[in-house]
Amino acid sequence: MKTNRDYIDQYLSEMKSIVDTLDRDKIDQIIDAVYGTWANGKRMYLMGNGGSGSTASHLVNDFGKCTALPGKKRFKVIGLTDNMALTTALVNDNGFDNLYSEQMLNFIEPGDTLVGFSAHGGSGKDKAGMWSQNLLKAYLIAKEHGVKTIGFSGYDGGVMKEICDICVTVPFHNTQHVESFHLALGHLVCNRLIEKIASTEGAESRITTCASA
Repeated sequence: MKTNRDYIDQYLSEMKSIVDTLDRDKIDQIIDAVYGTWANGKRMYLMGNGGSGSTASHLVNDFGKCTALPGKKRFKVIGLTDNMALTTALVNDNGFDNLYSEQMLNFIEPGDTLVGFSAHGGSGKDKAGMWSQNLLKAYLIAKEHGVKTIGFSGYDGGVMKEICDICVTVPFHNTQHVESFHLALGHLVCNRLIEKIASTEGAESRITTCASA
């Protein structure tokens, strides 16, 4: 019978193996895309369902607060997951598929960026039907409006790997591992963005640590 220590060793070993297989080039591209969104004064929207929705909310906090460096313009970051009154109204009146696209249409402009998190990348289904159709519809509408689309997926990448301009996939068939790495990758991108903003002309050299976790 497997012991707790056996399970701990296996779980952490799996995480180590994921680190070695992540696509560094895609992460590099995402950093540049997010920096470009900030540099051009455009908006970045974040979305996800379930645990991935909490990842989106967490990173709205980090990208919005931690990048606010002295003397530098603020990053326009919008979370599409957090207004329960609006969420229930949209689901009730417009349907779940339109949850994120309808919110985004209030603000959307060419040059904005839409970021989504989904363990299965919009593939698969359960009792309610196909998964994450609200994410996929938001991506399609974003493309129609000249918005860059970024995805963080897992497993085999799913539909998001096909429709997003940039999609980094955590190549592992375990939702908890995928979601853990999505948050870690979001932190990586945010921390690098802080450094890049701090190094731009006119920025104070001081880099602040985000302490509102």
